[in-house]
Amino acid sequence: MPAQILPTPKDTWHSFVEIASQDLWSQLAISLERFGLGLLSGVLGGVFLGVLLGYSRIAEQYLSATFYALVIIPTLAWLPLLMIWLGIENSLKIFIIFKATMVPIALHTQAGVRDIQPKLKEMAAILQFNRLTLLTKLVLPATLPYFFTGLRLAVAAGWTSLIAVELLASSEGIGYLMVTGRQLFQLDIVFVTIFVIASVGIIFDFILHRIERKFVFWPHAALSAHTFHKKNRSDVFKSWVLPLSLVVLWAVSSWFNLISSQILPAPWKVLEALWSGIQDFSLTTAMYYSLYRAILGLIIGGLIGASVGIVVGLFKPIENLLAPTLNTLRLIAIFAWIPLLTAWFGLEDLSKIVFISIATFFPMFIATWKGMSSIPMQLVEVSSTLRMTLLQRLTLLILPSIAPSMFAGFRLALLYSWMASFGAEYLMGSGIGIGSYMMAAQQNFEMERVIAATVLVAGLGAILAWLGKITENYATSWRKN
Repeated sequence: MPAQILPTPKDTWHSFVEIASQDLWSQLAISLERFGLGLLSGVLGGVFLGVLLGYSRIAEQYLSATFYALVIIPTLAWLPLLMIWLGIENSLKIFIIFKATMVPIALHTQAGVRDIQPKLKEMAAILQFNRLTLLTKLVLPATLPYFFTGLRLAVAAGWTSLIAVELLASSEGIGYLMVTGRQLFQLDIVFVTIFVIASVGIIFDFILHRIERKFVFWPHAALSAHTFHKKNRSDVFKSWVLPLSLVVLWAVSSWFNLISSQILPAPWKVLEALWSGIQDFSLTTAMYYSLYRAILGLIIGGLIGASVGIVVGLFKPIENLLAPTLNTLRLIAIFAWIPLLTAWFGLEDLSKIVFISIATFFPMFIATWKGMSSIPMQLVEVSSTLRMTLLQRLTLLILPSIAPSMFAGFRLALLYSWMASFGAEYLMGSGIGIGSYMMAAQQNFEMERVIAATVLVAGLGAILAWLGKITENYATSWRKN
């Protein structure tokens, strides 16, 4: 390959030495400061929300539907609105990192709290634990393994989101340094920034791994049954209380002109823009192309990620061979590869689908791999005693045991597929797609079109989340008691 497409290691090293003597470390420090603030707020918010949704059935009834609908909206889809509301300075970057890190932590924490052993809950009730003792002696220890899985994914998601937003809207930071190299087609600078981003990610992951080994040292218990509450009609109405309240507040604010229409247009204006976009097929066509890329990339990346996670977890030599490299690649912000993907695959749908597949591969791989490591040893010993074949172990032991972890990873993979679809449209030159539709509307200050597209994405996200929940309940139906 020519050096313009794949620079030599020698040129890359010379560029590293040159940039390191100039502003490389100061730009990295700016990015790390943003990342630290966003991660801290995301961890606090994610743990609080995950414990609340996992332990309180009332909170789950009222908040979960709205939370999942907002979660499924890609972080980058908020950019047109957030750029107007928050500007393009540090507040925008910190909020993007906050949302990107809060989601995986909340999802995994909720799964950990929900899967607390029923016998431990009964014992806590018998001992009459107060709320503080219950939290410190039961909820937090039982949730720690799930929390660390979510935290490792959150660090990767937050670091990736920071690079993405710095690529799109920043005048400083490591992402800005990368986009400068890309615009000048100096891929040696791009490789230098990839190396720095990967090194920082590896350091973060190493620290988290050591902390996890220190604090999570007890054996994993076997998955047990947990109570599934049958929903009645009132539960359906409860899930609509919060979104309807927000819509009423929005309408009242618009009616009395409490908020400028240039910042937040009236809901009837948004409905008019939504209906207009559906009638002239501009909005539905854009959604079709984005959804097509996202689902195809999710299927390809998700299947490969789950398969590799199972194989790596089953065979120790393969784990020793592949896991370090895959961990390293996972910690490189996916958006850092865009200059190379566009150079190698062009600007058409192929490069975008490859990009989305890579983005969805890692959450499925990590969740499946971590699930494999959490299979209780007593069940493994039983399968050996019964001399199960590999196929029997896979169908009767492995897949049922890792199902909760896989579905948590699938939810994140679905979110990442949407995020990557929007990122591909923003950064890889797409003329058709919901992300391109929103950016064009934002550039023309047509906020009603931006919000109409956001509402459509949220509605579709709620449907996908509902389908995912039904599938998860069916796949883990053996756990009902």
